[in-house]
Amino acid sequence: MQLFYNSTISTNDDYFCFDKNESHHIVKVLRNNIGDKLHITNGLGYFFEATITMNNPNKCEVKISKITHVPAKEYNIHLAVAPTKKNERYEWFLEKATEIGVDSITPIICSRSERKVIKSERYEKIIQSAAKQSLRANFPSLNPAVRFLDFIKNVDINNRFIAHCQANTKVPLKDAVVVKKDILILIGPEGDFTAEEIEAAQKFGFKSVSLGNARLRTETAAIVACHTIKLNNA
Repeated sequence: MQLFYNSTISTNDDYFCFDKNESHHIVKVLRNNIGDKLHITNGLGYFFEATITMNNPNKCEVKISKITHVPAKEYNIHLAVAPTKKNERYEWFLEKATEIGVDSITPIICSRSERKVIKSERYEKIIQSAAKQSLRANFPSLNPAVRFLDFIKNVDINNRFIAHCQANTKVPLKDAVVVKKDILILIGPEGDFTAEEIEAAQKFGFKSVSLGNARLRTETAAIVACHTIKLNNA
């Protein structure tokens, strides 16, 4: 099944028109005709089954025949991950974490961060593409980039963790996860969090966790964390 995404489609709609770019893709590239069925999501928990009623490449219109609601899962996975020096590595993380099941992503700017500006529009497109590929009805949210200290001061999730490589007391993430509860995990930049950042996080209720014995890249650590949480909740 090919899934189309449009944030403006609503459960109140009987008919819906795609914009020019999407219409051209549907009609000219995919060669869909009147009577063909399309599957659409608004990324907010709804699938729409629709039939093409007008195959104009500038304005493709569909009639909605079925709406299915897909409730969000019981818990929320929030990954706060420092941007990587090479942008493509962060984009890979966004894609794979979306496929695995992350719900919220916050880029955090740390003391050792070499990249301090993110391409939010491009990141959104990568997340949307990965969500469509994995047939998700509930798309992850991408939050604005924020400085590390500002972020940790404003957290309202009880299950909050910081993964780092420092040799202090840590528990394996798989043993720390509380099943079916919202969870937040911090992943640092190349070079890891500073000792001062780890101490500050712990003062704000973050528990130190380990992702294993190997030293992982930032994007790999984020994927391991996301996958570990999903497996514990399977």
